[in-house]
This record gives sequence, structure tokens and C-alpha cells, in this order.
Amino acid sequence: MSRTVDAAVAAAAALICVLLLPGTAVADPFTDGAPGEASSYRPAEGAVPVTGTESSADGPRLERSKIYSDTIGPGQKKYYRVRLDETSNAFVSTVLAPPPGTKSGILDGIQVALTSADGTPCSSGPAVYFGGDTTRPVADYASRRISDDSTACQQAGDYLYTVAWAGQRTSGAAKWPIELTYMAEPGLKPGAAEPQAPTTWSSKAPSPGEGSPQKVSGGTGFNDAAAVDDGAWRDDIRPGESRFYKVPVAWGQQLFLRAQLANATSDDSFFAVNGLRLALYNTARGRVSDKSTGYTGAPAGVDLGTAPAAYANRFAGESEAESAMRFEGWYYIQVTLDPKVPDNVPLTLDVGLRGKTQPGPPYDGDAAAAGFGLGDTGPASGDADTMRAIGIGGIGLGTVLVLGLGTWQLLGSRRSRPMGRLLRP
Repeated sequence: MSRTVDAAVAAAAALICVLLLPGTAVADPFTDGAPGEASSYRPAEGAVPVTGTESSADGPRLERSKIYSDTIGPGQKKYYRVRLDETSNAFVSTVLAPPPGTKSGILDGIQVALTSADGTPCSSGPAVYFGGDTTRPVADYASRRISDDSTACQQAGDYLYTVAWAGQRTSGAAKWPIELTYMAEPGLKPGAAEPQAPTTWSSKAPSPGEGSPQKVSGGTGFNDAAAVDDGAWRDDIRPGESRFYKVPVAWGQQLFLRAQLANATSDDSFFAVNGLRLALYNTARGRVSDKSTGYTGAPAGVDLGTAPAAYANRFAGESEAESAMRFEGWYYIQVTLDPKVPDNVPLTLDVGLRGKTQPGPPYDGDAAAAGFGLGDTGPASGDADTMRAIGIGGIGLGTVLVLGLGTWQLLGSRRSRPMGRLLRP
């Protein structure tokens, strides 16, 4: 009996270890339409329904670290409230997620802003647009940054967050889903100096590795994005569809991406001006960069590179793209295929990370617990290498542990020695 129990326990442990190895499995994609149709954006599980108001006096409150769902239509401007403290940097984001392939105006989109109760702007920027005649998920945030050099929006209290429709939609008056979330990044320890921004870095992407690309199934949005890491990844993409992936970026690292479409197998003649789009968003769902290229059915690709991730980029970045590389944590990759393309196309995504990992800023609090970083309580667990192994496994860590620990506990109850730790803290 002892040998049988030992063998079963060893098998359970081996199963857990195999499932946690990178590249051994991929998550099933979410599809809400018929086979072959582009998948719609998948809302966060447990998202709280909320209805923004026309009046700033009645806006519903958004709590930190929760995700909310609402809708918006042409001409609408919706108000929400957030309660800010006097020590954290606040980022309130909105994702506009229309049905894939829907017609739109080139300047349709949303604009978000954060103001104090008396109307003082904390943060606002240009609207984010679809940038073409068909839709895709787009996102942006408004922020409040704690600073010794400013008096605006530095006090604790209620603030107003607005989401406004931008442009004139051509597809009628139907409303589209939006997803909102409020993240609070800890400030720096009292008296701590702000980290210095990097002054030089390479714009050359690292050489691609050898070997065949690993298979992966991209998600429909931020909530089910497939975890990838340094290397080449192989997927298939449908006309009008956006595929989402997430990659861990540490302080000091640059991210280089190349999305490559294979040739189309259809005999139909077509030309899609923005046939292939490649966008990158940061940890708080703020846009970093957005590139596109035309597609005629011949192989085509588009490249994207970033500045090193650095805390100081938020106030020293010389462009919006540099400024957005302000966090350590998960960065989200969006690849979109134009609906004019007649059939599914094989997609290769090359991911390259360059640069030596740097120490993080002296946070006065647990940044990873707030969703910023690669630590124990965010989407990852343990150090960067352990986190990547877990994230890329593709099978939910909770499922693996429930199965493995259940087996271990059942069989191990007959044993006298303790189970011990499965993972490093």
C-alpha cells in the first residue's frame, strides 16, 4: 500500500510540474458566435454592472481593483465617481468593446478624463480612435499622479471620471459595451528620491531564436489574454478579429514585437489598407503604441519596439509611447485582422525582451498586490522566471492546484509526513 500511495503522490506532483512548464498547453479561445466567426470581447468574470449618469451629481462610485461593465452610444458622456487617497497614483481605464467587424467612422472612439469635484483637470488627453472604417477594442486611462511639484488633485476625496463618445458612428444608434476599472499604484516612501529615467537604449530588436514557434490561442481581450514570453508564437486569426496576448516586462526591459501574416489561401482579390494592426497596452490598460500595415494576401508584417520600462518615464518620457512604459508587470498585445480579408490567416508573433532587469522604485506599499508588478499577488506568483512558467502553462493554476492538492491530500492523509510547499513564495 505504501508503494501505491507513494507512486500516486509522485504522479500527482509530476502532473502539476508538467502543467506548469512553459509551452506545454494553451488555453481554449472564447467563441460566442458560430464556428469560423470572429469572437467578441470577453467581459471579466464577476464584472459589476453599473450605469454612468448624465449628471456629475449622481455618478456611481467605482471602487479600486474592481471591474465594471456599462454601455455608451453616440453623443453620450457618462459620469462616475472615484474616491482617491492622498498617497497613491490613480489610473481609471475604459475599454470600448464593439462587436468585431462593425462599421465605424475613422474618428469614432472614446475620450476619458479625471477631474476634481470642482472641475480641476487631473488628467485628460486626446481621444482614442478606431483609426479605420471597422471597429476593434480600444482602451485608455485617465490618471492622477502624486507630485511635490503640483497642487492640483493632490488631496484625498471624491473625483469625477468621465467617458465621452468621440466622433459620429455610421452604424446606427445602438450602444456598445464598455469596461471600467480603477487601479491605485502606491506612492514612493516619504523622502525617497524619484528614480532617474533611462537616457539611452537600443532600438534594435534582439535576433529571433531558433526552432519552431510555440502554438498559442490568443484571447478576446484583456481578461483572457494568452500569456506569452520571449520567443516565437503561432496562432490563427479570423477576419475582423482581435487576438490578445500578455507578456511580463520587468523594470529596465524593452519589449520588441513583430506580427507576421502568412499568405492568404483564397483566390479572391482584395486590398485592406489597415489589414494587420498591432497595438500594445500597459499594465493599467493605457495605450503604448499602435502600428498597422496593408495586406493584399501576400505575406506581411508589422514591428513595434518600446523604451525600457522605468518609473521615471511617466514624467520624463518624450512621447506618449515612452511615458506609457511606466510600470513593471503584464503588458497586453493586440493583433487585429481587417474584416475585408476573405478567410482565416496564419499568424506568427515574435516577442523579444532586451535589457538587464533593474531594481524597482521604493514603493510605500505593496505594488504587486495593487496589480503593478511581477510579485506574489498579481497575475503571477514568485520571481519573474517562476511567474512566466506558471503564466504560460495555459491551464488555470487554480484548477491544477485543486486537482493536485486534492489527490495529494486524499492519499497523503494515510502518511505521517507533511506535504510541504509546491511553489516558492
